[in-house]
Amino acid sequence: MRLRTVLCSSVSALSVLALLSACGGGSGGTGTPSGKPLVGVDYPRSDTDFWNSYIQYTPEYAKKLGLSLKTTNSENDVAKLSANAETLIVLGVQGIVMAPQSTFAIGPILARLEAMKIPVVTIDTRPDTGRVDMVVRADNRAYGEKACKYLGTRLGGKGKVVMLEGDLSSINGRDRTEGFNACMKAKYPGIKVFGEATNWDGAVAAEKLQSVLTTHPDIKGVYIQSSLALSGTLQVLKQQGLLVGPKDKKHVFVVSNDGIPRELKHIAKGNIDATVSQPVDLYAKYALYYLKAAIDGKAFKPGRTDHDSTIVKVRDGLLEDQLSAPLVTADGGIYGGVPSLKSTDTSLWGNNLR
Repeated sequence: MRLRTVLCSSVSALSVLALLSACGGGSGGTGTPSGKPLVGVDYPRSDTDFWNSYIQYTPEYAKKLGLSLKTTNSENDVAKLSANAETLIVLGVQGIVMAPQSTFAIGPILARLEAMKIPVVTIDTRPDTGRVDMVVRADNRAYGEKACKYLGTRLGGKGKVVMLEGDLSSINGRDRTEGFNACMKAKYPGIKVFGEATNWDGAVAAEKLQSVLTTHPDIKGVYIQSSLALSGTLQVLKQQGLLVGPKDKKHVFVVSNDGIPRELKHIAKGNIDATVSQPVDLYAKYALYYLKAAIDGKAFKPGRTDHDSTIVKVRDGLLEDQLSAPLVTADGGIYGGVPSLKSTDTSLWGNNLR
């Protein structure tokens, strides 16, 4: 499925503001000639398997929910996200879904949309400041904890591991890092962790891993906070003669994060050992579900949902629907008390992507 593009998505922020003045501002519109609510979705990037999967799922769920869709792509740039939000306002959207990758810098954009009474739902990340109608993500601290317990179990509580961190300016990078470190300190004090910041950049991650392995050739585990570092990690391990099966004594245990099809295939082959599957299909579904509900004036409270998740209160005025994100392994075993699904399980979105 190809990404639907918005013809005026390249309009500069100044041009958009001029359009806003000419149009007398923007109130979110009243829908489309078909009567379907018009909503905007900003894709945060299109350079990873995970986000390209999200791009495929979004139009599918918009159609199922009876929504008319306009899309933009901010390419991991908060300035482009701001300009894209202005573009979507001009187009008359009644609500916006976004996934801000820099969660500390999104406040001014959210304040503008709130002032215009345009509902906002964020997926995957939540803003450090500002109000949105719902955050749709999973418990990212639990991602780090699950990776910790898997590696801690497989290493018998001893040895050295590398954590290829995301970006600590992102709530996801901070949550996964803090969850992993806290778990290691509490449960596996005999394991030394080398934390390496990568800024969600696969090339940087590979360079950092190469450097650590050169200095510490006895590394026995790697935690990849995002699958964008998967290819580089495998290439480095191959160059070092460490890309061997799990029964080989030279094997380095690798836990990734996302649940993309390539990860599941590499688990089955024995190249990596586990991943935490982010429910990208449900991100698309429930982001649009909550956005439509906000447009209709519906509100939610903390507690269990009807789709196997929990809505939690993050702070005053901010709720987060924490979707399930299972640990995935080759054998579907239990590691450090954490149950896992087999990589071939048909319930995993990575095994059902068309």
